[in-house]
Amino acid sequence: MGLPPVLFLGEALSTYHFGAGHPFGPQRYPAFVQEAQRRGLTERVAVRPPAVATRAELERFHAPGYVQDVEQRSRDGAGFLDCGDTPAFVGAYEAAAAVVGTTLAGVRLIMDGSCRRAFNPIGGLHHARRDRAAGFCVFNDCGVAVESLRADYGIERIAYVDIDAHHGDGVYYAFEADPGVFVMDLHEDGHYLYPGTGSRGETGVGAAAGTKLNIPLPPGAGDPEFLAAWERVEAFLADHPPAFILFQCGADSLEGDPITHLRYSQAAHAHAATRLCQIADVVCGGRVLAMGGGGYNTANLARAWCAVLSAFVECA
Repeated sequence: MGLPPVLFLGEALSTYHFGAGHPFGPQRYPAFVQEAQRRGLTERVAVRPPAVATRAELERFHAPGYVQDVEQRSRDGAGFLDCGDTPAFVGAYEAAAAVVGTTLAGVRLIMDGSCRRAFNPIGGLHHARRDRAAGFCVFNDCGVAVESLRADYGIERIAYVDIDAHHGDGVYYAFEADPGVFVMDLHEDGHYLYPGTGSRGETGVGAAAGTKLNIPLPPGAGDPEFLAAWERVEAFLADHPPAFILFQCGADSLEGDPITHLRYSQAAHAHAATRLCQIADVVCGGRVLAMGGGGYNTANLARAWCAVLSAFVECA
């Protein structure tokens, strides 16, 4: 048995939500924590507190003007940070900076050898662009993690694997021309779901052509379709071995989510997490950082994220 995986828990993560009645509401975080405790998982991991990203860390990915705008809107909490999906709220800057800081804490713990796997349940805010919010995402912790792996550790080959029902457009387009960021994104076909991107033909541009894999699945796709698509992910990873794996494990791809149309079970998340650990053990010293992503049915969210965490424990 190796080092236990790290799970980040704490009040700072619970503050990232958009209020009762919003799909990304305050019930998500406690639903996961309660289920993880019920299963005894919190006794089998190393629980660590959240951290808060500095402005300089946020600006590794985000435009300084946008970071300043979020900080200003966070003071009065009025209006929206995008065109209507992502409301401003008092303390939004601090809450979003805590999500990013916690993901970066996971990067640091993995890179300094304190653990091989880590999980930030409120991370995975993959829609935020460099200069604007989008789709419930204020700051893009995934993108900041990529830039920080480069800046702090000289990591050049980074895999980003995303199984959220929504295409991770904020990550894809930020690194569309970057040949060292290998994107593998399984999602519901954009003809039927926000943000409408992630077609099979989007494989990277310029020097990065062929370094991205988008797999849109039709509404109603379940575990059999997921597992068939996952074989392509593994083949892609074999062709593009990374030095670090970022795993966005959004739970809105499970059957019964109120805003999506895929029909996975938690077995899909367990399989993906297990195989990524096994692959990482071979190619990159076991380095896998998971981020919770979406999920708007709280029972589904709790099951899917606990399946990921269980896989990390079993593969320790």
